[in-house]
Amino acid sequence: MPTAAEQAAEQYFAGWAAKDFAAVRAVLADDVTFNGPLAQLQGAEACVEGLRKMSEIVTDIEVHKRFVSGDDVLTWFNLHTSVADPIPTANWSTVRDGRIVAIRVTFDPRPLFAARE
Repeated sequence: MPTAAEQAAEQYFAGWAAKDFAAVRAVLADDVTFNGPLAQLQGAEACVEGLRKMSEIVTDIEVHKRFVSGDDVLTWFNLHTSVADPIPTANWSTVRDGRIVAIRVTFDPRPLFAARE
């Protein structure tokens, strides 16, 4: 049976993939923080808006593995976009009381930057 932390991560990714931003918002704590190569955001509304903008080019989210350790969930996935080849990505989420309170993302953003030029 999945833990509350794993369930929160699954809901986050399922909502993002489906562009169901209400489902994403429901799993985020009001004061969630997001740190990644393209943005550093504070608060659930800013996080949802960032995902909404990113979703304009996202075509698929291919999850390969999820690692759970207590309140921390690491999701390893390929980020498929309309502007670049799939980008290997790591998302480390911390969950408290069933809601994501921190998201740290890492990937090589150079393919996305190259697409802008």
